[in-house]
Amino acid sequence: MHVDAGGRRLWFDVEGTALVPDGPAMRERPTVVLLHGGPGSFDHSYLKPDFARLAEVAQVIYLDLPGHGRSEWGDPTEWSFESSGDAVRDFCDAVGIAEPVVYGHSLGGMVALAYAVRHPGQPRALVLDSTMARFDLQRIVDGFRRAGGDEVAAIAERAYSGGSVSDEEWDRCWKYVGPWVPGDEEDARTIVNVELNEAAGDAFHSFDVVGQLGVIDCPALVCVGELDAVTPVGAAREIAGALPEGRVQLEVLEGGGHFMWKDVPDRYWPLLTEFVSQAK
Repeated sequence: MHVDAGGRRLWFDVEGTALVPDGPAMRERPTVVLLHGGPGSFDHSYLKPDFARLAEVAQVIYLDLPGHGRSEWGDPTEWSFESSGDAVRDFCDAVGIAEPVVYGHSLGGMVALAYAVRHPGQPRALVLDSTMARFDLQRIVDGFRRAGGDEVAAIAERAYSGGSVSDEEWDRCWKYVGPWVPGDEEDARTIVNVELNEAAGDAFHSFDVVGQLGVIDCPALVCVGELDAVTPVGAAREIAGALPEGRVQLEVLEGGGHFMWKDVPDRYWPLLTEFVSQAK
């Protein structure tokens, strides 16, 4: 489905219901807005079918971010975290979601943070999964060095600083993101915006909202896999340390990588469903 929101045409899909019969009344369940990774290289599709499990406790909305997937692409040089965060707010207003639980994975978590600091008071809760509040090239390089050694770290440094990396070189790095990574089937389902992937480097490299996280006044679940080289444990701890005390839950999942719902499902899903169902 498409909706016009804030001058953008955004694509979304829905699983589960917001209202369920409960005796003589209709009970409202949380609505979770899922934000995927990127920039340009992913859309919502890699979250399917796994995140259908959340429909047991909530209405689940898959949203293709501006410039991604089936949403309006626009000028890739004008893409920003700020405008993407505003697009999340505009989308919620357009479809009538008053208090969303906003879930962001990887780049989607960065967008979720940009949204939350620009629109405090709107989200019911945040789930920040395998993400960062500040781009730190050295932290990423160190993560790949711990996982794969100096040669892999050198490739990662070149890739994440905007340099040229062959497919064969990137494959050497990608396997250290975690035990499971998207494969041929997931890649084939994804609509890739190559121009955005190339143009968004400046926005990605300058991203830093750590000093603004104190304005976020909703509960937040920050979760990270201990094996994740891209958004390592230190990045999650930085987010948790900058959020208001008493409103944040930090979870480091042993054996998990960048895609924890695949790596450690027996621990990931109870954690996520409990947080979503209790978010207030």
